Amino acid sequence: MVVNPRMQSLLNPAEYARRLFFLNAGCAHASPGGVDRAYVERMLNLMEGLRAGSKMLLFAFERAHDERGESQGERSGFYVPDAYARDTARAHPQVFEWVASVHPYRTDCVEALERAKREGARAVKWLPAAMGMDPASALCDRFYAAASRLQLPLISHAGLERAVMGTDVQDYGNPLRLRRALDAGVRVVVAHCASMGQDHDLDKGASGPLVDSFELFGRLMDETRYAARVYGDISAITQVNRAGGALARVIEREDWHARLLNGSDYPLPGLMPIFSVDYIVSLGLLAAAAAPVLTEIRRHNPLLFDFVLKRSLRRNGKGLAAGVFETRRFFEGRV
Repeated sequence: MVVNPRMQSLLNPAEYARRLFFLNAGCAHASPGGVDRAYVERMLNLMEGLRAGSKMLLFAFERAHDERGESQGERSGFYVPDAYARDTARAHPQVFEWVASVHPYRTDCVEALERAKREGARAVKWLPAAMGMDPASALCDRFYAAASRLQLPLISHAGLERAVMGTDVQDYGNPLRLRRALDAGVRVVVAHCASMGQDHDLDKGASGPLVDSFELFGRLMDETRYAARVYGDISAITQVNRAGGALARVIEREDWHARLLNGSDYPLPGLMPIFSVDYIVSLGLLAAAAAPVLTEIRRHNPLLFDFVLKRSLRRNGKGLAAGVFETRRFFEGRV
């Protein structure tokens, strides 16, 4: 893994603090020179606390690229090569699978996707605002054609991005920009159900009114033509800056549940300030009696906490369907 030097310098206090928060959440902050190893060892330890047979997807993370397809390391928050995610998963096949990250502007993006597929990648990860790709650009068409042919799902962040700065083009996170991928036949997983921020309603023009990104995600989910291709990832939606109305809607929309996929967004469940069990209780989505137990679980195992919290959510007597947490069929291409 390569971290941008800006995140390691006190001359950039916000990015420096962000790096320390993430390392602290992953219990890797006290391992100079061995952060990667400590991070993986921590995940292995946490996975021991989950039910036997559970697996975690390890995400690679591509560098930012410009429209000529050239890498922009100086504008990349960090870089996790496909090979590193692949080799870590292969070293621990009982608990890990891996997800590639390929920038669509790369001149070799098709070859990179084909290689990822051959080497066992279960999907491809994008973070458009940080990586500098516009999902609605014709520059992505070669990528989309290959991803559709190879049946590799695309997991793309949508809505406001705060964790990783990179190129910081927030407009690229508009969920409606993913229509180009969907129209090309790609199965798209909208990360976090676009549950934070606002974007322009592009259906009313390039400068359409700002609406909640989550509402635009919901529009995609409700379009009949995309019923077999658009999915939502529920990682991070229990954070205090996301929960609000989006979390209640996700629980209530039982017709969406067959296309919702659980994810942890690890290491963020271990980042104390952004999760509050009491806040979820105040929203009426969690029984007060569950709060002390969940708080104790979190101290012991943030991955288990994230899972149990989501399984405990209720809205008007409804909870998330069990199938939301049974994602293996999707990533093995059996749906």
